[in-house]
Amino acid sequence: MAEKKPIKITETILRDAHQSLIATRMSTEQMLPIVEKLDQVGYHSLECWGGATFDASLRFLKEDPWERLRKIRDKAKNTKLQMLFRGQNILGYNQYSDDVVEYFVQKSIANGIDIIRIFDCLNDVRNLQTAVTAANKEKGHAQVALSYTLGEAYTLDYWKNMAKQVEDMGANSLCIKDMAGLLLPYTATELVQALKETVNIPIQLHTHYTSGVASMTYLKAVEAGVDVIDTAMSPFALGTSQPATEVMVETFKGTPYDTGFDQKLLAEIADYFRPLRDEALDTGLLNPKNLGVNIKTLLYQVPGGMLSNLTSQLKDLHAEDKYYEVLEEVPRVRKDLGDCPLVTPSSQIVGTQAVMNVINGERYKMVPQQTKDVLSGKYGATVKPFNAEVQKKCIGDAEIITDRPANHIAPQLDKIKDECAKWTQQEEDVLSYALFPQVAVEFFKYREAQQTGVDANVADSKNGAYPV
Repeated sequence: MAEKKPIKITETILRDAHQSLIATRMSTEQMLPIVEKLDQVGYHSLECWGGATFDASLRFLKEDPWERLRKIRDKAKNTKLQMLFRGQNILGYNQYSDDVVEYFVQKSIANGIDIIRIFDCLNDVRNLQTAVTAANKEKGHAQVALSYTLGEAYTLDYWKNMAKQVEDMGANSLCIKDMAGLLLPYTATELVQALKETVNIPIQLHTHYTSGVASMTYLKAVEAGVDVIDTAMSPFALGTSQPATEVMVETFKGTPYDTGFDQKLLAEIADYFRPLRDEALDTGLLNPKNLGVNIKTLLYQVPGGMLSNLTSQLKDLHAEDKYYEVLEEVPRVRKDLGDCPLVTPSSQIVGTQAVMNVINGERYKMVPQQTKDVLSGKYGATVKPFNAEVQKKCIGDAEIITDRPANHIAPQLDKIKDECAKWTQQEEDVLSYALFPQVAVEFFKYREAQQTGVDANVADSKNGAYPV
């Protein structure tokens, strides 16, 4: 019998599961009644914040994301709380100055976060260092997530080298973040074993069920020695979400990896979430298409959230017949942009550019500012060089940044504090405003109206979608 090593589990039901399946629309009110039971399971952590939850709370649910975090913290006495953090982008789409990043990390930990999972869409470690150092300073757990992707540059040596850099920069653990479900079972064995030989920090695996292989990938990764896996309670599992918690718990029962979790308790939790799933299906918030296996993910390396974005963009342009042309254009654009991983915001940038290239009948005839920013180095360094011809066509002789992009951003915090002083009711409001100025001000107006008893319109909570 192998040495006993129970697999640890991070539960994603309060963040990535509903972000992946119902556009991050689970409200705090829907979460709170079940948190105490989730807290009794024995999870390694509860992922409950960050990613798109921050924007969606303010924009669509008219909720203060900081208040959500405090309320969950109040009910989860025993379990570590975890968030997803986009490196120098924090939870937004642009890069922010170091003082804003540091302040956001400080306030996240002060309000209840224990583990901050920090990633960069280009895997440029220079965009991770400020957040990692800040988390260490605040005595939080800094986990660095490497965005997993495929391509000739992404060899086993590449991942081992990246892992070593992550350990050296002060990360407490490493996560393989497989946002598109591209990691195949036997490749997972090879990757986990190689990383285990390279670093001494714990290794966690995060994947999505989009391509249909995720549970098998977890099985092989656990056998290979991975320390933690991410799962979702069954009502919001599978499809573009994670493998089901109860299934993985049962899979490892009676083995050296046995979690020891109580299936009766898990069944009670699932019973709580099932009506929320049924309601989401009835209202159309949960699209049954997001629940199936999409093998195109493996063919085109396009994350599920990105696929749905492409579909909606083409629908708006009355060009749905161009879907397959766009799918074939995506890898070409990705190659032009240095073979970057496809994860927010790089996935949206590559996808939008592919749509424009196909619709206009000429590649790079129209170029959004974000594509220009990538090509001018404002997002950081890519694993391969940019296509020089494309770069010239898009940005001409513009200056190209080769060092850490945030070196070129002057401190922003004091200016932001001044700008939103009239709305500030708590220190955290400054950070809400820093990330989403217009959305935050709309929320602050709504909050004020509620406090003064004036009726305010709640934004339609069915608009928009938030891929990872």
